[in-house]
Amino acid sequence: MIQLFNVTKKYASGRPASGRPALDDISLKIEKGEFVFLTGPSGAGKTTILKVLFGWEHFEEGQVLVQGINVGKLDVGNMHVLRRSIGVIFQDYKLLTNKTVFKNVAFAQEVTNRDRKTIKFKTWEALKNVGLTSKKDSFPAQLSGGEQQRVAIARAMVNSPKIILADEPTGNLDQKISLEILKLFEELNRNGATIIFATHSQDILKLGNHRVVVLNRGKVVSS
Repeated sequence: MIQLFNVTKKYASGRPASGRPALDDISLKIEKGEFVFLTGPSGAGKTTILKVLFGWEHFEEGQVLVQGINVGKLDVGNMHVLRRSIGVIFQDYKLLTNKTVFKNVAFAQEVTNRDRKTIKFKTWEALKNVGLTSKKDSFPAQLSGGEQQRVAIARAMVNSPKIILADEPTGNLDQKISLEILKLFEELNRNGATIIFATHSQDILKLGNHRVVVLNRGKVVSS
């Protein structure tokens, strides 16, 4: 499903990139249907791995395969081939502030050219799954942090992606809400999605009985 072979990624203003790598000769394999926690201190490389898998970041060395797609070989024109099967959830939600909850989730389908009837049905189903049908006409600023995160999850799940990448999705939430969010991800996993969940929270790691990949200074130190 997902494989990284000796991947090195460096951040620098000049070319070629120099300095300590964000990812340092990383090799990692994640099977279809797995739920994997990525953890480690700030700057360990968690977010960079997610960005590489989604094609947001290029890398200098190695190979990345996602569902048989060689990510390093893709250009901007065919990046959609990779991204149409991946849902991404951000720590800061990245909701469209001028759109309602319903329209935020619907928008993720509009860009795939689905018909209006299908969009309406699937948006309603996604909001029902995260317990937010009563908030469908609210705007993001009217929601709590936990509610905004659930909207982000509904948006990511509405197109039934095979892979979900979550970058610190409980980082700004209290433990009770974090547990609710974790359960939503576990339900998506039970329904067949491969989950990669980046977190620095030891509480979340203890609550979820899943494989843990520990990163430090751009390297995998345990898996």
